[in-house]
Amino acid sequence: MTRAYLDWNATAPLRPEARDAMLGAMELVGNPSSVHAEGRAAKGLVEKARAQIAQAFGADGADIVFTSGATEAAALAMGWIAPGAQPERRAVIASPVEHDCIEAHAGDAPRLPLDPTGLVQLDGWSGLQDWTDGGHVFAIQSANSETGVLQDTAALWGQVKAVDDSRTFCLTDATQSFGKVPFAFHWCGADAAIISAHKLGGPKGIGALVFRRGTDLAARITGGGQEMGRRSGTENIVGIAGFAAAAEAAQRDLTDGAWERAGVLRDILEKALVADENKTIFVGNRVARLPNTSCIATPGWKAETQVMQMDLAGFAISAGSACSSGKVRVSRVLTAMGHDADTAASAIRVSIGPETAEDDVLRFAEAWCARRKKHFARVA
Repeated sequence: MTRAYLDWNATAPLRPEARDAMLGAMELVGNPSSVHAEGRAAKGLVEKARAQIAQAFGADGADIVFTSGATEAAALAMGWIAPGAQPERRAVIASPVEHDCIEAHAGDAPRLPLDPTGLVQLDGWSGLQDWTDGGHVFAIQSANSETGVLQDTAALWGQVKAVDDSRTFCLTDATQSFGKVPFAFHWCGADAAIISAHKLGGPKGIGALVFRRGTDLAARITGGGQEMGRRSGTENIVGIAGFAAAAEAAQRDLTDGAWERAGVLRDILEKALVADENKTIFVGNRVARLPNTSCIATPGWKAETQVMQMDLAGFAISAGSACSSGKVRVSRVLTAMGHDADTAASAIRVSIGPETAEDDVLRFAEAWCARRKKHFARVA
């Protein structure tokens, strides 16, 4: 059986460029904090990679702090200190569809309003004024990992900052958009962004927080003062090298139209899935989405059943975003968009990439449609 990997939003296959860069970094002996030649060579690799990622991410005038991934980067961002504000009064105001690494910090604070298409709506929201007086972190992702829905972050952050620029910290989760759609930190309007290497074909276990110079952040990991005192610990030079190589390769793919071609395949897939049945809902397809992402809901057919059946048929897909527990949960993203529990419990995600072939999506569509027909014939 020939397997097809259709879960790129969970993690992208390791790029050859990243693998080669990592193998080269393994040959370096020195510690980046050492002052001898070997140490300087390791430090040079780290700083070159920092510059490469900054250029790929459009982060001129920003600092990049390497972390163990986007989750740690989000935690570091939560250490923002507002000028003249009391830290204990700070709250994290997030959209209701953020990744768990953001959601975990939001607590009981109000969620930003969402319309049925998945777009954040701030016009007329009275809570915007109410929740900026103490200095607060606002978090809005640039693209949702489950539905692919893209937010107009520049417009949203413009609205937030118009209320109180000095006491609001705007954080964008760019892990899904970086490398898939045109994106630049300097025009996204945020004060900080989190990114992760393995989402764009780099190694797992390395990510970064990108933030504007002059931002006051409290370090979460203290010790030797590495990463400009923001994140102590000897740098993961192997992961950093792979991250930089993957970021450069991802930008080349974007420029060369690789993700536009993925969008064509995504559309072929969705047309094939509705060819013989109208029970299927494509979530988020009324607004701009990532070119590679289909969120497919079929009320009455549990997502976990679909994932297992398609895995046995040779296709790797997922139900919602990947989580550390490995459990399949009812999608809170679909719930936030106003879908009922049955629909939210049926949602699967198919996410493709530049290496996906048309035959892969057509074979998936054939296999999935056959199992859908069999399932509803059995429960009828």
